[in-house]
Amino acid sequence: MSLPQAAPSRVFVELVPWADRGREKDLVSSGETLPATCRALSSAPAQTAPREVHVSGTAAVSARPDRAQVVVRVGSTKEAAAEAKRSVSRRLDYVAQSLRQQGVQAENIIVTKDFRRVENAYHMEAEVCITFTEFGKMQNICNFLVEKLDSSVVITPPQFYHTPGSTENLRRQACLVAVENAWRKAQEVCNLVGQTLGKPLLIREEETKDWEGQTDDHQASRPSDSLTMQEKIKKTTIHATSRVFVTFEVKGKEKRKKYL
Repeated sequence: MSLPQAAPSRVFVELVPWADRGREKDLVSSGETLPATCRALSSAPAQTAPREVHVSGTAAVSARPDRAQVVVRVGSTKEAAAEAKRSVSRRLDYVAQSLRQQGVQAENIIVTKDFRRVENAYHMEAEVCITFTEFGKMQNICNFLVEKLDSSVVITPPQFYHTPGSTENLRRQACLVAVENAWRKAQEVCNLVGQTLGKPLLIREEETKDWEGQTDDHQASRPSDSLTMQEKIKKTTIHATSRVFVTFEVKGKEKRKKYL
């Protein structure tokens, strides 16, 4: 006679709702045995919340213009076309020679010529556009040309500007400095309370601004021709600010190992 086979065993797991925690306390106080699910919950280790420090950092940086452009205009009006061309070419050669002697590279010089007839005469005009990266050298060359050339040569006031991408680079620099300032602040806070600063958990740039010149500068309303060289540089200086929010991990105070 064969014996009936035992039914396979089954295990049920029940999650105890938060509302049943009060019942759990009543069972413990009355001496009754807690269900298995309640015992598992009561014996589970509590998770420790991560320790963090939240700080903000700000930075303001600026950059002067790194380029300046000067135009030298040479013109001559003569009855004969050859004489007009010869007069302009002679002075152009002198300007080019002076620039080479002062170390100005050929790629920073652009020469354009215009020849036309004016009534019964011929007019020849040429422009030498010079780009400078050294403002002191630019001023010396301009002063020299004004002294050596006659009144038919006109030298325009320098126009200052920034190379493409300068504003974007300045914004990045402001953000990096702001993050560094936030890190220094968090480091000082941790040192004050005897903790060790950990790695950054979150870095968020909350605000960035950039502008040219001074917002409260009274020179903004003055014509450019009436400004001095330093005033023009100040007017074309770009500024950028950044504000960041950073969350750092906080570690316990490091224990130093003792060596025998």
